[in-house]
Amino acid sequence: MMSTLKSSETEDWLDYRVVRPLSYLWALLFEKLDIHPNTVTIMSMIIGAGSTYFYAQPSIYYGGLYGLMLNLIGVVLLLWADIFDCCDGQLARMTGKKSQMGRILDGMAGFVWFVPIYLGIVYRFYYHHDIEFGWFGIENTDQNTLIATAVVLVLALISGFTGMGGQQRLADYYIQVHLYFLKGDKGSELDNSVTQQKIYDETPWKGNLLWKNFLKSYIDYTKKQEAATPEFQRLMKTLKEKYGDVSDIPMKVREEILYNSRKVMPWNAALTFNFRTAFFWMFCLCDIPAWNFVWEILGMGMLWAYTRYRHESFCKKIADSLNS
Repeated sequence: MMSTLKSSETEDWLDYRVVRPLSYLWALLFEKLDIHPNTVTIMSMIIGAGSTYFYAQPSIYYGGLYGLMLNLIGVVLLLWADIFDCCDGQLARMTGKKSQMGRILDGMAGFVWFVPIYLGIVYRFYYHHDIEFGWFGIENTDQNTLIATAVVLVLALISGFTGMGGQQRLADYYIQVHLYFLKGDKGSELDNSVTQQKIYDETPWKGNLLWKNFLKSYIDYTKKQEAATPEFQRLMKTLKEKYGDVSDIPMKVREEILYNSRKVMPWNAALTFNFRTAFFWMFCLCDIPAWNFVWEILGMGMLWAYTRYRHESFCKKIADSLNS
C-alpha cells in the first residue's frame, strides 16, 4: 500500500490508518476490473453530490429517528465519496495512468460535492429553523424566514467559495510543495500558472472545447494558490536563480525547508476533508447545519490564516538567508 501513497508525511492519522487502507482495497478491485482512475473520480463526484438529498432532510430534533437515519446515510455516502477520491490517486500510481485531466478532476471533487450539499442545507434551513429563531427571539413569520434564509445563503456562498474553497486550495498547494522538496518534480504535482497558461495557449479549440475549459479553470486555481503564497513564490524564485532544478538544490537547504514544512503539515491536514467534515456532520446531526457556515468562515478561517502564517514565515526566513 505504501507505494500508492504520495507520502506518509502529508497524510493525517485518520487518512493514513483508516481511509487509505480502505481506498487501497478499492484500488485493487478497480485495477482488476481495468477501471480508469478518472472514472473513479467521477464516481466519487456522483456519490458525494448524491448525498445532498439526505443532508437536506431534518435530523432528530425535527425529523425524529427517521430524520437521524437519513442524515447518517448522508454521512456514509460522503465517506464513501472521500474513499473513492483517495482511491483514484492510488489507482493512478498503481497503474501508471496519471494525467493532467485526472489532476484537475481530483481538485474539483470537493466542490462538486459541497456546492449542492450547501444549497441543500439552505433549503433545509428554510423549512427547519425553530432552534435558531428561538435562540435569537425571532418571530417565525414568512418575512423573517425569507430574510434569515437569504442571510444563510450568503453565508453558504462565502463559506463554500471563499472559506472551504480557499482553505482546501491552499492545503493542496502546501502538500504539493512538501512533495516537491521531498521527491522532486516527478514525485509532486506542483503546477504553476505560467506553465498551465502555455498548455492552454498551445491547445487548439477544435476538438478540445471541454479540455480548454478545464484548463482555463485550472489556470485560475493555480493563480489563486500563487497569490496566497507570496513569500513561497519569492523563495522559489531565489532557489531557481541560485541552483536551477530542484535536484541541484543543496541537501542542507532542502532539509531546512522540509524540517519547517513538516511542522506545518499537521495544521495543514486540519484544512482538508476529515477535520472540517467532522464539524459539518456534528452540526447536521444536531439539526443546526447552517452554523457550519459560520464555523467554516471564522473557525476554519483562523486555522487557514495560522497555517499560512507559519508557512510564509519560514519561506521568508530561508529566502532572506539565501539572499544575504
